[in-house]
Amino acid sequence: MGNGNSREGKESRRSRLRQKLQKFRTHRRHLRNRFSRNGAGTVNQRAVTAEDFSGIALLTLIGADMKFKDKWLACVSFGEQTFRTEISDTTEKPIWNSEKKLLLEKNGPSLARVSVFETNRLSKNKIVGYCELDVFDFVVQEPELACKSFDLLDPTSSKVVGTIFLSCAIEDPVETETRFAKRILSVVDYNEDGQLSFSEFSDLIKAFGNLVAANKKEELFKAADLNGDGVVTIDELAALLALQQEQEPIINNCPACGEALQLSDKLNAMIHMTLCFDEGTGNQVMTGGFLTDRQASYGWMFKLSEWTHLSTYDVGLNTGSSASYIVVIDRKTKRFVEELIDPKIVLSMRAIYQSKIGLRLMDQGAKEILQRLSEKQGKKMNSVESAQKIPSFLEFFKDQINMAEVKYPLQHFKTFNEFFIRELKPGARPIACVNRDDVAVSAADCRLMAFQSVEDSSRFWIKGRKFSIRGLLGKDVHPNAFLDGSLVIFRLAPQDYHRFHVPVSGVIEKFVDVSGSLYTVNPIAVNSKYCNVFTENKRTVAIISTAEFGKVAFVAIGATMVGSINFVRKEGDHVKKGDELGYFSFGGSTVICVFEKGSIRIDEDLLANSSRSLETLVSVGMQLGVSTRTLA
Repeated sequence: MGNGNSREGKESRRSRLRQKLQKFRTHRRHLRNRFSRNGAGTVNQRAVTAEDFSGIALLTLIGADMKFKDKWLACVSFGEQTFRTEISDTTEKPIWNSEKKLLLEKNGPSLARVSVFETNRLSKNKIVGYCELDVFDFVVQEPELACKSFDLLDPTSSKVVGTIFLSCAIEDPVETETRFAKRILSVVDYNEDGQLSFSEFSDLIKAFGNLVAANKKEELFKAADLNGDGVVTIDELAALLALQQEQEPIINNCPACGEALQLSDKLNAMIHMTLCFDEGTGNQVMTGGFLTDRQASYGWMFKLSEWTHLSTYDVGLNTGSSASYIVVIDRKTKRFVEELIDPKIVLSMRAIYQSKIGLRLMDQGAKEILQRLSEKQGKKMNSVESAQKIPSFLEFFKDQINMAEVKYPLQHFKTFNEFFIRELKPGARPIACVNRDDVAVSAADCRLMAFQSVEDSSRFWIKGRKFSIRGLLGKDVHPNAFLDGSLVIFRLAPQDYHRFHVPVSGVIEKFVDVSGSLYTVNPIAVNSKYCNVFTENKRTVAIISTAEFGKVAFVAIGATMVGSINFVRKEGDHVKKGDELGYFSFGGSTVICVFEKGSIRIDEDLLANSSRSLETLVSVGMQLGVSTRTLA
């Protein structure tokens, strides 16, 4: 790079440095402003401990081989982040050459999902195929392979619809630590000769935002310039910078995005800068800041609705005009998933449940209308003609219903309701710790919220007026044992397997029917401050007596379009956790389990997600918590 004696050369290099840093900062600031609402969905890097840090993965989407021509878009979902490529030209062999760095943790996500969309729609692109890969396994099994192909599967049928080509390399923690300084310094090495002049080093020190270091730049540079020729190699400066960071940190701000760094946390400062800087491979860097692949694939109509505040795409508790999209986290993959709802239904629910006027209409006769509508729809879904709706239902939920798990083939179902209450193949839902009755399990395929106390549930989720355990269980159940107990809410969406199972082993003492309305159990209604769907809806309470948890109240709650709650067990039956207990007919519905105070220690990941007002997508049989009697 030379000594930089030419004033014109200096100004040119400084100008390019400022432009490069400004490009980084503008892009990061745009993402931060767009996706950092109420502390949720932020693009800022979460703190990682040294014990958890496993390295940095560089994932590259090279291209694909599809079965028809279109303009193609690919998305990568990893943990709570989603990234997207640019849209290809019209072709059946799209080339993206897009890459992204992923942070790897020992107990964090390792499964990446790659989705490919055709982009022939203005507002909503269509998913054509997907694949999933374990990043660790990919690198371990194919360490020398520059590129590997994966079959793209149709989300509904699991048939192969194309092939995608990608590569992945992992830089372990030691490599990251030894190379991070070189990454920082490489931003000013324009001709890539491995040498820096004093003027370029001075500009970089200024970008670090440390006034003390800026005043010592001559001293620092001289310490590295051992032969006194006015230039030093990047290796020399990297060694000096790494040593200086240990003794007296000089990097206050990330040169790429301008964010302040925690000087006391050297590891996360290093990780932050590693993820921020482009490696200079020449490939396109994927755009980030998205929560799900669906959000990343949305077209300009969606962007317009966000810009005009007609909708909000975020995790957490959304009310009023923000109640447009529901984002949950998949417990198995640790990825965000968008729940699919017909936009017309969303608008109607917002109008009814998120306004005083809507609830006033409910009080003036709309409740009876919902009752009649549910009864009418129930009869309709039991007719032979209703079976014609099954294909379109599967198409709408094409990446959220796995027909390979279903016990019977599609032609077996003569009505829509027969399909809706479908059974699964034996073994499709393994039961966690099956021989340990001190471990409680999930009662349904559902979106789950868990709280150690009713107070927590009201603070983070249930915003309805006058919610209480006494009101939930009804007047015919003595509530004293459950007051201030632990609460678990299992919300079933229409696409879910709609049979519910026993979460604990014990004896069914009794069933109590509680009459009521048929409000929707969608979060748009649950999060409304104007009504309380759980204590006003029709429901059945089953009391289960157990040796490990004491008494457990199992509350099956009906909802709009769900007039029928069916139990397959009777009073006095001995039940084993995981046994089928009953099913809901057509519609969305909810189960709530109430445990005696202090009887269960709910799993930490479920509590942590719930404290963020974030539902966790779980399956029947997944571990819910452990009896405190066993722990004692």
